[in-house]
Amino acid sequence: MDAPIIYLDVPKNEIQYRMRAEAITNLGMPEADEPAHMYKQFYFIDWVVLNEYKTSIANKITIQADVQWKSNINWMFTSDLNKALQQLTGTVLRVRPWFEPGAWGGHWLQDRIEGLNKDEINYAWSFELIVPENGIVFESDGYLLEVPFDLLMLANNKNILGKHAGFFGTAFPIRFDFLDTWDGGNLSVQCHPSLKYIRQHFGEHITQDETYYILDCKEGAKVYLGFQQGIDPQAFRSVLEDSKNNGEDINVNDYVQAHTAHKHELFLIPNSTIHSAGADNLVLEISSTPYIFTFKMYDWLRLDLNGAPRAINIEHAYNNLRFERQGDGVKEELISKPALIENDKDHEVWHLPTHAEHFYDVHRLEFDKEITVNTNDSCQVLMLVEGTSVLVKVGNEMRQFHYAETFVIPAAAQTYTLINQAPASRAKVVKAFIKDSIDHLKL
Repeated sequence: MDAPIIYLDVPKNEIQYRMRAEAITNLGMPEADEPAHMYKQFYFIDWVVLNEYKTSIANKITIQADVQWKSNINWMFTSDLNKALQQLTGTVLRVRPWFEPGAWGGHWLQDRIEGLNKDEINYAWSFELIVPENGIVFESDGYLLEVPFDLLMLANNKNILGKHAGFFGTAFPIRFDFLDTWDGGNLSVQCHPSLKYIRQHFGEHITQDETYYILDCKEGAKVYLGFQQGIDPQAFRSVLEDSKNNGEDINVNDYVQAHTAHKHELFLIPNSTIHSAGADNLVLEISSTPYIFTFKMYDWLRLDLNGAPRAINIEHAYNNLRFERQGDGVKEELISKPALIENDKDHEVWHLPTHAEHFYDVHRLEFDKEITVNTNDSCQVLMLVEGTSVLVKVGNEMRQFHYAETFVIPAAAQTYTLINQAPASRAKVVKAFIKDSIDHLKL
């Protein structure tokens, strides 16, 4: 029977809230499990299966509904939704961020972002633009309808990604998120898989090449990055194994370099690089967007918020670590050296070069009044990193974004203008975009 379908959707953060409350179960499971186990099944099985199923029936869905609300179901005819999504692919947009506590979480976001729960233990993350997690919210007469970001990519990925749509398909390649360690703790000592490894072992198309942009930090805050000169890989592994098996504390500085962080500095973390963000930072993590594959080697002997040890993956890490990233070469290779590439009387454009293995690049736009930018047929992801707010003009549309808010300019927008709303002080906007050449991804 070829009947029309009403598709009832729940945002992924809401699923996680219900998971922790033991109000739901995984697919095929009769009862709730430990939250960590449930999350892994949701992330790597349930959501993958459900996304494939939704794609298979997409042309039959007549109504898209949002059922996260307790008292009502908000919905839209798919024909109207598709028109709205198509319009969004040519103008500025922002996804709905969400915030999560964590074992190392801090209080910068909690103290400075309006509307956050002050009673939460901390906030470790702000998922500013991690599209497997985020949704897009439509509003009508006070009613809100949230839909997954992947619907936007399915609507017209060419408008979003421009000349890079052929390689990335309907996957959005760049992510922005905050790591808040302000008055918190250090992140785990970790690395991410190489491109070849993630394709062979986990079926991903791209790997997680990161950068840490220091939006704010206390004096003396550190970023752990690269090995000490003369590192003995086997001796380090022995120490890691002893720590995992016997609860032995590790003096990380004996093995990993700790660099003093400075505001607006960019640290480069290509895949297979050992790294960690130290306490008292607010890091804007600019990264590629595969599924999550982080290999933790040491987590400072702490427990997660449920009182359980966090997963350690020494074997996976050692299949990927680049031990040649050590000594003086780390500062030369893995800390970006800004270069002024455009200079006018009321604006400057700085290039913050990324690593050769990064498929994206970073500019910082600094301006007193306004600056007009061309997309060059490529998607651009931006954030105001200094200033109070900016207006973003695309064609006849105008949107306002505040300090530390992420927004996306699709390739099809062609040009856009940023207008500083506090002209007494210079605005600074970070812009990430895909490099013209991504041949190294085509292994």
